[in-house]
Amino acid sequence: MKNLILVRHAKSSWEFNVIDHERPLNNRGIEDANLVSKHLIKEYIKIDQLVCSDAKRAKDTAKIFLSNLKINENIVSYNYDLYDFAGYNLIDFIKSCHDGIDDLMIFGHNHAITDFVNTYGDLLIDNVPTAGFVKIQFDVLHWNDIEQGKTVKTLFPRDLK
Repeated sequence: MKNLILVRHAKSSWEFNVIDHERPLNNRGIEDANLVSKHLIKEYIKIDQLVCSDAKRAKDTAKIFLSNLKINENIVSYNYDLYDFAGYNLIDFIKSCHDGIDDLMIFGHNHAITDFVNTYGDLLIDNVPTAGFVKIQFDVLHWNDIEQGKTVKTLFPRDLK
């Protein structure tokens, strides 16, 4: 069994004159990332590996989740290939994961996240919102074999407000 958690980065700011890759979170993004991650504290979330886009807004979102969920930083890595909007890199990355990883958490971007959960999950989601959390289970032994999985949990900031 393979478990995949996808989190779309929280709301980012357009206020600063920086390249897209360096945009930080805005206040709502920080609040929403805290809201969702703190709500998840009461659930047991097992994570073998956490991989995050190396864009600032994704890293900042991941850091909030890491802190609130007390995730060991030794299992965290940042990957430029996950700075992906179309989703091809995301799919390739997931399918190439080491099979010793059963519980994978990824922080990334839209449209890649929404497209992935609608292609590989069994629940149609119009748009995974910023700071949105989706968990999909796959009844396979190898990441390369994932096809249609079961969407077992969604949690969006609007669900908690």
